[in-house]
Amino acid sequence: MLDNLEPAPKVETPKEYRPAFEFDGNEGWAQLPPTSGVPSFDDFLVQQGFDPDEFEVTGTPRTSRWQRYDGEWLSSYRFTFRRKLANIDLPLLYSVAKKGYKPKKDFRTHSEKALVILWSDLQVGKVDHRGGVEALLSRVEETKEKLVALLKKEKPAKVIFVDLGDTVEGFDNAGGNQLQSNDLSPMQQVDLATTLAWEHLKLLANYSSDIVYASVGSNHCQWRVRGKQQGTATDDWGIHIGRTLARLAKETEMPIKFYEPQKHDESLAIDIFDDQFHILGIWHGHQSPRPDQVPTWWRQQAFGKQPVGDATIGVSGHFHHLRVLELGSTSRGSSRFWIQASTMDNGSGWWRLRSGEDSVPGLVTFVLDKGVDFTGTVYKL
Repeated sequence: MLDNLEPAPKVETPKEYRPAFEFDGNEGWAQLPPTSGVPSFDDFLVQQGFDPDEFEVTGTPRTSRWQRYDGEWLSSYRFTFRRKLANIDLPLLYSVAKKGYKPKKDFRTHSEKALVILWSDLQVGKVDHRGGVEALLSRVEETKEKLVALLKKEKPAKVIFVDLGDTVEGFDNAGGNQLQSNDLSPMQQVDLATTLAWEHLKLLANYSSDIVYASVGSNHCQWRVRGKQQGTATDDWGIHIGRTLARLAKETEMPIKFYEPQKHDESLAIDIFDDQFHILGIWHGHQSPRPDQVPTWWRQQAFGKQPVGDATIGVSGHFHHLRVLELGSTSRGSSRFWIQASTMDNGSGWWRLRSGEDSVPGLVTFVLDKGVDFTGTVYKL
């Protein structure tokens, strides 16, 4: 018999790490102490130093009610608030575009190396626990600096910029209940999303003369009415943004090739070096209800001779968490890989509250060498 055995102590997060008040400079939430009456949320904000002319309570407060030992009923309230007018100067697309583009004459690059950039799930306009548009712009700028460092290190001759979808948040993706979770109008969302992509393309043009931009349809960008898809698969704000960028590139003579799916397709494939060695399959990911069903969906595409059926590397967004999975083999006997991109958005509160999980934002990239099998190495910037 074993003696002196004791159960392991339960590990609990100290209560001091469970804040009752959070504010990121643009929006926040507060958990009020128990009360037997109905509190004034506006008065609470004033007590915390927030000017009622600059801040407002949003959404419907959450309440919980219980009876104390002496019979008195108490209630706890949690509410959200935000700045009424965020101090933000939104970049207008054409004011940025008209600055022009000056091509470099000499690129010191590795001719047989390609850098793939997975631009995924920015959901421009979305307000969540990481903040609003200011937080998104700060995050994009931070990853841009890391991207420049990677470009200087790898010196790729070819760059594939992949818009994996959900670039804007939209208002009808889930039947119209996003009215409380946006800080930009649909027009502002599209303008800002296009501007951010354009600024990245201009940046990439400083390091490569061979740039490819590819976009696919997605659930947040689809033309939807009360949550129901309308039109064809390419009636999509992400596709529209790609077409706008194509017109700008043509006007400025920027060396970029643009690709989008066929009118009734939601995926496409690109032969990276035009030698059928690295074939990049691209789709958003909403075609599968869960991430563990994506491999099955991809396998089924081969049976239907769909665009990504022969891809050696598949990339998708939608599920927000980075995932790299080895799947089966190619016709030459090497491994196929599926890469699920990280999100760039401001968080998903509904998922965090239900599952306890939270996705860490980042820009996923990887390098492909001509004639060399990909082995699954990615960089999360």
